[in-house]
Amino acid sequence: MLETSKLLPGEAVFRHVIKAGDYWIDTLRRGQALRIVDVEGNQSADTLFFNAADVADRYSAVDTIREQGNVYLSCGTKLLSTSGQVLARIVADTVGRHDTLGGACASESNTVRYDLEKRTMHSCRDSYVLALAQHDALGLGKRDLTHNINFFMNVPVTSDGGLTFADGLSGPGQYVEMQAEMDIIVLISNCPQLNNPCNAYNPTPLEVLIWDGDVA
Repeated sequence: MLETSKLLPGEAVFRHVIKAGDYWIDTLRRGQALRIVDVEGNQSADTLFFNAADVADRYSAVDTIREQGNVYLSCGTKLLSTSGQVLARIVADTVGRHDTLGGACASESNTVRYDLEKRTMHSCRDSYVLALAQHDALGLGKRDLTHNINFFMNVPVTSDGGLTFADGLSGPGQYVEMQAEMDIIVLISNCPQLNNPCNAYNPTPLEVLIWDGDVA
């Protein structure tokens, strides 16, 4: 479902551009709104969410899909944790559909999907591991890298239940916005993938904006 936001970029308390292939990690406080902007279009924001009070309680694709009865995420979706709590909810979306099945690219998946020589190419998992190593005070480790959301990524489900990668549905300046229902840690990998059309074979920047207060 498409829904534009009433929040103005000039009133944001935080703005940051995530360069292509880079990561961003921070804590979002309860009631704050986070907007992820697809600056040039067709980029993928591979995103992880954790309960800041208990990082073992993290985003669950299984619970989120089951409770909403839809494999795609959009405005109105509640992002559920492994304990069934609502971490955040999507309150605005100009794209209309986001993936939570395809997972994050890694050296292993690059090898299986594409070629043995692709193993050393930079991946989202590499960005995740680097982020956790550089922010070890958050108490996160490799075992916490589980389900993620691929905002702006188009992964159609085939008639036989398989997954395919297709051209993105997003365009320049389109965005998704969510409100934190508790204090959460957000980790975004600006996907560096060069081997499939999820970002038109050309990684580009993302922008994140944060606002204080209740946006409901």
